[in-house]
Amino acid sequence: MVIFIFLGLLIVVVLMLISMYNRLVKYRNHRENAFADIDVQLRQRHDLIPQLVDTVKGYMKHEENVLTTVTAARSGALQAKTINDKIAAENQLTSALQGLNVAIEAYPDLKASSNFAMLQEEISDVENKLASVRRFFNSATREYNNAVETFPSNIIAGMFNFNKEVMFDLGVEDRKTMSEAPKVSF
Repeated sequence: MVIFIFLGLLIVVVLMLISMYNRLVKYRNHRENAFADIDVQLRQRHDLIPQLVDTVKGYMKHEENVLTTVTAARSGALQAKTINDKIAAENQLTSALQGLNVAIEAYPDLKASSNFAMLQEEISDVENKLASVRRFFNSATREYNNAVETFPSNIIAGMFNFNKEVMFDLGVEDRKTMSEAPKVSF
């Protein structure tokens, strides 16, 4: 009789361990799938950037360093391999694009160009979609990290090398900029 109780408890514990492991795998895969959605939007963003740079080049001959920064940041983002490297590279590209937008403000003829306006609209659309999929990725990462860090699944996570993962955030430099009040002038 005692042996049946022991076997019953052992089976319950094994089933719980299997369930926790499968849940961790599911969350990890969900996070990776969410980053694949980001990759789709990043690919579209990277495809639009050369068109934007070419359109702007004709108007901004003397602003070449801004264009070079955007092109270099895009190249670095395309070469990033791991999720963490891609996050860092994309944060640099976002900063470079913000610098380009500031430089563009000085060129009213450029802003009036229909090609430029269309590209700006497409990039704005991609950036909005990118923000949405980043939120989804961070949500998936939060679920995964919660499972990795909470008891009792943290025991299984430690045994099978499930580690806490990073969020897709603004980065240190952009966070400093975003914490400052925007300057409005007329």
